[in-house]
This record gives sequence, structure tokens and C-alpha cells, in this order.
Amino acid sequence: MIVPSQYRDERKGGNRTGRKFQDNAGEHMTEGKNKRKLGARAEQIVREYLTSQGFEILEMNYRCKQGEIDIIAKEAPYLVFIEVKYRNTTKYGMPQEAVGTAKQRRICKVARYYLHCHHLGEFTPVRFDVAGILENQLTYLRNAFPFQM
Repeated sequence: MIVPSQYRDERKGGNRTGRKFQDNAGEHMTEGKNKRKLGARAEQIVREYLTSQGFEILEMNYRCKQGEIDIIAKEAPYLVFIEVKYRNTTKYGMPQEAVGTAKQRRICKVARYYLHCHHLGEFTPVRFDVAGILENQLTYLRNAFPFQM
């Protein structure tokens, strides 16, 4: 069970706060867990945050031959594609910085495939967000990058 203590939601020109997470024993989520479990736990933290903010979660870990998207959600009027990144240190930069141009293009290809498979037209409003977790603090970036063709 996660115990949230603060939020950090970065919107373009918006407010900033912080959100830290601990398990019930008060330990950091990095202790004693492998990378796959850490990634799944980070995605669960983001899912809980999104649900608390009024998002409707449509898909978790959507995979196709083009790639994978961690979370697909609906926040009226947008269909939101969310990439989740976790880091326990800033040694290699902030988690959200790990979503470079190549990763953005791949996410957009998967999004285009998802739209096609679900018969959603080209005029469906979409948004690409990035959720970064550094140690136990969540940073959520709305509109992190544009839809790339």
C-alpha cells in the first residue's frame, strides 16, 4: 500500500508541488526489488495518481509491434498516452529526461496504431504526458511533447 504525502504536477506555466511515496513499513520503494518490479510499482503509483486526478484508465502496458505505451487514459476531451520513467538517482539525469526524441517518435507510432485499431479518427484530441518518479517523488508533465508523424 502506498502512502502519498505530496504532489508534483508540472503543467506548462502551471503550479508545482511534490508527492512522495513510502510503503507501509516506511521503506523507500527501491529497497530489495528488481527493475521489472520497480517499473510495475512506478506504473501503479502513477495509475493511482491519475485516478485521483479524475483520469479514466483505459489500458496499462499496451503493446503492439510498433512498441509499448505504459498507460493510456482519458481526461476529457483528451485521449492521453503516458510514459512512466523511474530513477532512484539523478546520476544519469531526471527520469522524464529519458524520454528523448526517438522514444517520443516510437510512442507516437504506437498511439497512431492504437487510434487506428480502435477506429478513432484523426481528429481525436490526443496528448502525450510523461510521469517521472525520482526515488519517491512523482513529477507529472502534461503535454510533454507534440504528436510526431
